Amino acid sequence: MSVAGGVHLAVARAHVHGCEALQLFAKNASQWRGRDLPTTEVHAFRSALEATGIHPAVSHASYLINLATTAPQLRARSIAAFADELDRAETLGLMGVVLHPGTCTSGTEDDALAAIARAIDEVLKTRPHHRARVLLEHTAGQGRTVGYRFEHLATILGHLDGTPRVGVCLDTCHLVASGYRIHEREGFVDTLDAFDRIVGLDRLQVLHVNDSKKPCGSRVDRHEHIGDGCLGLEPFRWFLNEPRLAGLPMLLETAKTDGNRRPTAVEIDPLDAKNLATLRGLLIQGA
Repeated sequence: MSVAGGVHLAVARAHVHGCEALQLFAKNASQWRGRDLPTTEVHAFRSALEATGIHPAVSHASYLINLATTAPQLRARSIAAFADELDRAETLGLMGVVLHPGTCTSGTEDDALAAIARAIDEVLKTRPHHRARVLLEHTAGQGRTVGYRFEHLATILGHLDGTPRVGVCLDTCHLVASGYRIHEREGFVDTLDAFDRIVGLDRLQVLHVNDSKKPCGSRVDRHEHIGDGCLGLEPFRWFLNEPRLAGLPMLLETAKTDGNRRPTAVEIDPLDAKNLATLRGLLIQGA
């Protein structure tokens, strides 16, 4: 949900859509620096979460951050921006920060995974009492992006000695785009089994539910509205009703309705409403 007009309005926007969980950007995702969060706004945000019962709430880190880079200046800026994202999440009382692991700028994938782990370790060690978690997002594998295989995530966690302060976020679009055959029933079961074996389902903290404009194995990250892409409806029915995923927060990242809106507007977005209604219609009561 948008934070236009103040972060607390993201909660109000989630509430009018009947949401139980929330994702937001705690700062502009396309800029290195973000505005300071006023104390009154932080209090309003926390109070709104408590009043609505929305839980958990997470943020998504800036797209500029690349913890895998070997370029000294970019790495320093990325680590500083990542630390800022974690601090903002802590201030707002969020469960965690969803983070794209990074992209190779030189060297091997193994080098990149080790560099990511070192950066995360550096930031966590300077914030020993933070409760906000790092939520590594499995990627589509576009370009030289790492994190598109479960083994990549397991390697990063291994470098971090399995710290409980780092969890995982899976994205249905990224899964199919990276080659996991979740659009087929057998492939869906095999994918969950593989994730549990390689990473562990206990590490899975958040699921992004997005259809994909591109087919299985394309390694292209393009989200589509639920049921309108290469996944179709059935895989979402499987995810929503899978006992091993019961209670897992599932978050939409599909496109909003075009149009000019007042920055402070709190109103139902027709496309969000449609996607949410489609997903809720697939949920078997009691599952």
